[in-house]
Amino acid sequence: MNAARPLPFVPSLLKACTLSAWLACALPFAAANAATNGAASGAASAAADAAHPASVAASGSASGWTLDRLMATLAQKKSGQASFEETKYLAIATEPVKSTGTLSFVAPDHLEKRTENPKPEDLVVDGDKLTIDRNGHKYTLALTQYPELSAFIESIRATLAGNRFALEQVYKVAVTGSGDDWTLTLTPLDSRMQEKINTITLTGTRDLLHTVAIQQADGDHSLMRLQNGTAN
Repeated sequence: MNAARPLPFVPSLLKACTLSAWLACALPFAAANAATNGAASGAASAAADAAHPASVAASGSASGWTLDRLMATLAQKKSGQASFEETKYLAIATEPVKSTGTLSFVAPDHLEKRTENPKPEDLVVDGDKLTIDRNGHKYTLALTQYPELSAFIESIRATLAGNRFALEQVYKVAVTGSGDDWTLTLTPLDSRMQEKINTITLTGTRDLLHTVAIQQADGDHSLMRLQNGTAN
């Protein structure tokens, strides 16, 4: 294993890792037991609104789906797994590039993307380390050496924890829609992140994440769909 040193494929890896895979990993997945969790989620949402009345006012309606309500709802899940189908639209490719596999996370900081098709590849974030298993070779990178990637992953962890303050240190955050059909838009604040990503747009229903769309600064974009999820 090559531990925590710059690798020749890191520039392309940074681009790939800051796409929908990692953002989706960090958020709770579509859960088969969503109905069971509905009551607890509603109670958490009401508590968040009471603690942050300004957020409710900003939404234009006390019944609106605010950022605080969304964070409180998503934070209910402490672990999860889902299958994914990701489609990337790249300038260098004549056709969309598709991949499928499994995403999983364990709070607070363990994330995995396991690609099965078209080529097997494992990406694992554990603490401040990123491990890549590709073509029979395993490498470990220290995230402190790659501040843009580290900042992206930290924002993911903040979302998982329902930490609005931490999330807003990295992104301009906007929520629209209702609990049954919400959209969360993240716009990077850091200039280095802005060189790679324009916006990250997530859609979902209550505590269910359905899609993650990434618009990159170079014009490339991707869409990830999650399905068959379980969560705890």
